[in-house]
Amino acid sequence: MTTAARDLKYMRRALELAERGLGRTSPNPVVGAVVVVSDKVVGEGFHRAAGQPHAEILALEEAGERAAGAELYVTLEPCSTEGRTPPCTDAIIAAGISRVVYTCEDCDPANSGRADQILSAAGIETLAGPLANEARQLNEAFFKHKNTGYPFITVKLACTLDGKIATRSGDARWITGKEAREFVHILRGRSDAVMVGRGTVAADDPALTTRTDRPDSRDAVRVVVDTRAQTPPTAQVIGVESDAPCLIAVAEAEVGDNEAQRRTAKLQQAGAEIILVPEKEGRVDLRELMRQLGSRDIMSVLVEGGSRLVGGLLEEGLVDKLLFFYAPKLLGDEQALSAISGMKVANISDAHSVRIHRVEQIGADILVTAYLCSPD
Repeated sequence: MTTAARDLKYMRRALELAERGLGRTSPNPVVGAVVVVSDKVVGEGFHRAAGQPHAEILALEEAGERAAGAELYVTLEPCSTEGRTPPCTDAIIAAGISRVVYTCEDCDPANSGRADQILSAAGIETLAGPLANEARQLNEAFFKHKNTGYPFITVKLACTLDGKIATRSGDARWITGKEAREFVHILRGRSDAVMVGRGTVAADDPALTTRTDRPDSRDAVRVVVDTRAQTPPTAQVIGVESDAPCLIAVAEAEVGDNEAQRRTAKLQQAGAEIILVPEKEGRVDLRELMRQLGSRDIMSVLVEGGSRLVGGLLEEGLVDKLLFFYAPKLLGDEQALSAISGMKVANISDAHSVRIHRVEQIGADILVTAYLCSPD
């Protein structure tokens, strides 16, 4: 096996490890690390949560004395500054690692480019670049949050082949099959927050919890966009048993209205936390809401509807990624609910452009993954 082929092999393993941390490490990136001696893995690790040991430290601890003269594969440039934990570059040098391979530089200015200098000065060979694109995509939420302060927003929609998310009566259960619904629970577990509009709560009364067979399954923060504080206090999204909070975003102007104050007080008594956000064009200012979520170290938001909320996010240029589950069903009813609504597009040339990233089959349904293109 060539050196290049070996580097790809062990970096893929490191990326597999890193993926286990999705939704659990904010505001830190997900990172995996592998220590290799003579084509044999002697240590592995991945970052589990902010404040806990980094992937490199765990891999080095597992390798022990075998780390001396070994190669270290890590999915992001090792940190070189003191934070909640000591710098990984110090541990790498102390362990006697002879070669470090990482995918790409850390976007944090405190660390970016420094590891290569520090490790090279200590006589350690370094190589950056293998599977860099894959690593950036895995940490797309971290990179956006670190560079902008805003969370990475993914919109998930389940619709019929003709783009409908519910019948004219509001019936939407179930458009997609069991496999697609199970996949959505995995997505929730990998996200910091799950968001819906008040209309979705009224129509479906979702719990928005993560229900999987994984022993490490965890719930994301649940966010309801509810300009007038009209969510029923009995809604599952508030009352469901969960370690994660339920946040309800309400327009600031509502606090001046006595009836609205009573509604928000009942929501708080039921267990919800109220986020006050300025009003814009008759609804919660979505950009300000996302800024507030980002300030809470929420790096990734999975938006599950409804159609007007999705349209509003697109109009504000806040959406980064789209996940469209297409079911092999047709409604053909002009009064059925469309996947996206409320946008003002007069000409085809004004349509939002997307880049199709992947098309795959999940059970009987088709999943289309796309990224929003930057406006020219």
